[in-house]
Amino acid sequence: MPQYPNRQFLDFEQPIKEIYEQIEETRKLAEKNAKVDYTSNILQLEEEIVAKRKEITEQLSPWQRVQLSRHPDRPYTLKYIEKMCSDFVELHGDRNFKDDKAMVGGFASLDGQTVMMIGQQKGINTKARQMRNFGMANPEGYRKALRLMKLAEKFNKPVICLIDTPGAFPGLEAEERGQGEAIARNIYEMIRLKVPVIIVIIGEGASGGALGIGVGDRVLMMENTWYTVISPESCSSILWRSWDKKETAAEQLRLTASDMKGFGLVDEIVPEPMGGAHWDYAAAAELLKGSILKNLAEILPIPPSERVEQRIEKYGKMGFWEETNT
Repeated sequence: MPQYPNRQFLDFEQPIKEIYEQIEETRKLAEKNAKVDYTSNILQLEEEIVAKRKEITEQLSPWQRVQLSRHPDRPYTLKYIEKMCSDFVELHGDRNFKDDKAMVGGFASLDGQTVMMIGQQKGINTKARQMRNFGMANPEGYRKALRLMKLAEKFNKPVICLIDTPGAFPGLEAEERGQGEAIARNIYEMIRLKVPVIIVIIGEGASGGALGIGVGDRVLMMENTWYTVISPESCSSILWRSWDKKETAAEQLRLTASDMKGFGLVDEIVPEPMGGAHWDYAAAAELLKGSILKNLAEILPIPPSERVEQRIEKYGKMGFWEETNT
């Protein structure tokens, strides 16, 4: 049964919703007629849900993975921190302008090891979404993230960045306060950090908004996420002057985790619970935690200077090009 009573279903999840409705009707019948045992019927329907989740997961299109990455029930940064870590102490402000609620971070204990957790945070309801600016950080958010990274470097603690953003905030005030410079500065400084840096795309990974906290020794990508320069809707509106081609744009952008792994832009795909991370927060966090700890154990023994050189080489090799003599 669903983890939460107000679970929402995407269009391609409707077959699962129908089975849930059958279970609810069966339970109501059981309450009305206590003499009849409906337990076996309910168990059979619950098995059908598992089978249907597996069937849907095995044949997801790129656009459906984009939809899953935005699922309103999907866990966000603070939920992953809550499930993976203990003793999280959130730190606020960029010491320049203000505290950006779209970017969160602080020290936490991950399996007994102190790490700096940083990530974009979306809201879980309308009021929280407005407060978090839908996960779109302003320049002060990226400057806060950089301040926390430098603090982690000072105390020799690994940095773990969780990316989930539709992009950096594109408003006029953000540009006036130096949005482009803030993101570029973060990219420059993250390449040079002397501590281990692990990046994880846990939802949407769009454009410079993702890159602003997206440079590290290892880049992990959860199974039902996307990572590219532009959203499918925006790509569709530019190329076809309409959002109606967003499914085609998602196909052409090659934005899924398997595509990114094939291009060499991410190092590892982190599996999700059957049907997506929104079905089981604890299982999703456990899978992600295991992947982070494994990669952290591989990176920690490398000397800082060598780690920085490897990071520079890693990003220098990205991309495909051809040289001609003409």
